[in-house]
Amino acid sequence: MTLELARQRIVVTGGTGFLGRALCAGLRQRGCDTLATPTHQDYDLLDAQAVERLFADFRPQIIFHLAAQVGGIGANQREPGRFFYENLQMGMNLIEASRRHGIEKFLQVGTVCAYPKFTPVPFREDDLWNGYPEETNAPYGIAKKALLVMLQSYRQQYGLNGIFVLPVNLFGPGDNYDPDSSHVIPALIRKCVEAQSVGAPEIVVWGTGSASREFLYVHDCAEGLIRAAERYSSPEPVNLGSGQEISIHDLVTLIVQLTGYQGRVIWDSSRPDGQPRRSLDTSRAFESFGFKAQTSLVEGLKTTIREYVEEMTNDEIPNPNDQGQRTKDQGHIPHSS
Repeated sequence: MTLELARQRIVVTGGTGFLGRALCAGLRQRGCDTLATPTHQDYDLLDAQAVERLFADFRPQIIFHLAAQVGGIGANQREPGRFFYENLQMGMNLIEASRRHGIEKFLQVGTVCAYPKFTPVPFREDDLWNGYPEETNAPYGIAKKALLVMLQSYRQQYGLNGIFVLPVNLFGPGDNYDPDSSHVIPALIRKCVEAQSVGAPEIVVWGTGSASREFLYVHDCAEGLIRAAERYSSPEPVNLGSGQEISIHDLVTLIVQLTGYQGRVIWDSSRPDGQPRRSLDTSRAFESFGFKAQTSLVEGLKTTIREYVEEMTNDEIPNPNDQGQRTKDQGHIPHSS
């Protein structure tokens, strides 16, 4: 059965973030007029009483839980405890409140970081528990994976219709370009554009370039989440991806070419590569709700770079090699939120 989202009162946590904005745009195109995007300032999801107030104010029937504490390898290494606690606590508060209020559907966005470090490629959902995640972001990944267990337990005991969706690394217009928390694609775009603007002779990138990743355009991911909410009601997790794997070395080469940067790329091999490979088996999503990514990596990168350059046109662009460690942080290997 297809759930008619346009007839539901919907709450999107994290709705003002990167994926949240794309999701809300897609929901509005579906005719979803009763759509709330509560902010952290108004509803601290770490506080159970604030979550209860959110339910009282919006009376949601559908919840898309996107809000998360996220960051790249550097951020995960600095604050593993906060990443574990806050991601787990937010989800627990929302799922428990959803049970008590009897909502129609709860969609939890997971993370590819939940998979074991040496998962056979492509990652199949059945492999999720066959090992420990990559160490640099394991606390974040395990916190999200624990919410899958909570949803499955609540479905079994209370009948809560909760689903768990695992997107691969995302990219696209409106991404986070903050050097302290951005992922690999926006970090590299910013690094290359800034370096090209000031004529910097080189850029420094973390790792060896040997790791590989798969990337999904943010608007494709939003469409996948909407289709899952409409048509998927299984307790089993489901992957969302593009089916295109690329090494970090080749990704850097591609972004350098597309941004027009003419300098050298220096690989800082003393920095971690992260998980060796990431690429998802997306057959379950296609078979269950007909999802297939529509945007190629090259076309998505062109759009993303064009938007970033337009935004930076009227701003003073700093020399990336005058920013010390922050420059290196911009080239970290990513994880997905």
